[in-house]
Amino acid sequence: MGNYSKALEFYDKSLKIREKSLPPNHPNLAGSYNNIGAAYSGQGDYPKALSYLEKALAICQKSLPPTHPNIKAAMNNIDSVKKKM
Repeated sequence: MGNYSKALEFYDKSLKIREKSLPPNHPNLAGSYNNIGAAYSGQGDYPKALSYLEKALAICQKSLPPTHPNIKAAMNNIDSVKKKM
């Protein structure tokens, strides 16, 4: 089992830096939200995981072409968490 609380600490720091330096719909923000969602999922906190993964998907849909693989990956991550709930 991974050290999810430590991962969340660093992912949160990364997100704060990205929020200050990037536009609100930048794909790198989606990456941060996805990583945080994955960590919460690993902890078994599926409602929080779903919230972050949905933010990641929303940014991907706004900032990437519709056929971009990150959109499908975000959808798959959401489906995976929903199955665990």
